[in-house]
This record gives sequence, C-alpha cells and structure tokens, in this order.
Amino acid sequence: MTPNTPDAGSLALHEDLADDQDTDRSRMSFLEHLDELRRRILYSIYAILATCAATFYFWDRMYAYMAQYFSAYGGHLVYNSPSGGFMFSLKIGFLSGLLLAAPFVFSQLWLFVAPGLYAKEKKVVIPFVFFSSVLFGAGAWFGHTVAFPSMWRFFASYEIPGLTFMPAIDETFSFYWKMILGLGLVFQMPMLVFFLARFGVVSAGFLARKFKYAILIIFIIAAIVTPSADIVTQCIFAAPMLGLYAISIVVAWIFQKKKRKDSHED
Repeated sequence: MTPNTPDAGSLALHEDLADDQDTDRSRMSFLEHLDELRRRILYSIYAILATCAATFYFWDRMYAYMAQYFSAYGGHLVYNSPSGGFMFSLKIGFLSGLLLAAPFVFSQLWLFVAPGLYAKEKKVVIPFVFFSSVLFGAGAWFGHTVAFPSMWRFFASYEIPGLTFMPAIDETFSFYWKMILGLGLVFQMPMLVFFLARFGVVSAGFLARKFKYAILIIFIIAAIVTPSADIVTQCIFAAPMLGLYAISIVVAWIFQKKKRKDSHED
C-alpha cells in the first residue's frame, strides 16, 4: 500500500466529517427557529386565506349542499340567532379552504423541520407532502361519508311522536368540523410511524407486541377527542384507528431502519 492511498477508515472518517459539516450548516439558534416557525405559520395562514377566498365565491352552493346533507340523516336544522345562517356559511367556507390548503400547510411543516435533517432525509419531502395530504383527505372523506352520518343517525333515532329532533345549526356544525379535522389528523398515523421507523425509534415487532396496549390507548384517545361522549361515536373513531395501527405495523416492517450486521473482522 502506498502512503498516499486512503484506507477504508479514513474514507469513513471523511464522510462523517462531511455529514457533520452539513449538519452544522443546517443548525439554527433558538431565535432563528422561532423566526422560521413564524414565517411558516404566516405562509400557511396566507394560503388558507387564499383558498377561503376561493371557496367563499361558491358559498351559496356549499350552503345549500351542507344544509341538505345535515337534514338527510335526520332532524330539522334551525338557527335561533339572526346571524346563525350567515355564520354557518362562513364556517363552511373556512373549513373548505382549510381542507384545500392542507397540502401547502404540510409542505410548510416539512420546510420547518427540514433544516435539522440530513440531505438524504430531505429527499422524502415530496412523498411526505403527497401521502400526508392523501391521508388527511381520506380521514376527512371517512368523517363526511361514514363517521358523521352514523353518529347523526344514532342521535336522530331517539325522535318519537311528540318529540322532534331540531338541532341548532351551530352545534351541528361544531360536531361536524371536529369530526372531520379529528379524523384527518388520526389518519396521519402511518406517516408518523414511517418516520419513527426510519429513525429507528420503533419497529414492526415492537408495534405488534404492544397491540393490546394500543387498543386500550386508542379507545382512551377516542373518548378524549370525540365531540360526543356516547359509545357509538367513540367506536366510530376507534375503528379506523385500529385499522391504521395495523397498517402502521406493515409500514414499519417495510421501512424500519435496518440493523447492521457485525463484520466479525475485529
């Protein structure tokens, strides 16, 4: 071996130093982190305002659709304040704008955490934004088509002759948007497990062994985040969470950090 030929150890040391230099360049002070967080929040707010402006243009169509949607599953919607209908239309437009702006908000979240990651970890930005948006949309769709109708039919089933179900429009929409956003966030579970598995925090075996504890925790979370205290609504929340946990085990098995084998050449 010639003196100028680098060995494997020096090459590995050089790569580690390069990674450390890349990390040092990406480090920010506490105040810089706060400023970066402020910028990302402002950009997200601007995006939400822009999408809300677009959705407010179609407020009359959405207003008629949502009024018919709520009435289709039982009850007769009423509003008791003069501004009740107007506020209902504003809330519909805001929720629609928030859902449309979700991909941009997820991209801003990624840009906030990206400076603390290595270059190879930053390459998953597009898959992160895409799958986070898809999962969030899937959770909102599940809430709109399955969870809320099931819950509302349960409430309306107590209507009998002499007792009319006439829910207030503000309370109805409060139930609705909490369920939509709550399930949208719950459906992010596979993405969370993906990153935890990639960084070696959890593994598929660990998640599988803790499945019985996960069932208990999921039902506790469902009882906390559900807009209603009845067991039916809690089960509606818990059922997809259990399915997502099972999917997360598969995700962790595919993407978990591989352990290096000992070389036995020491």
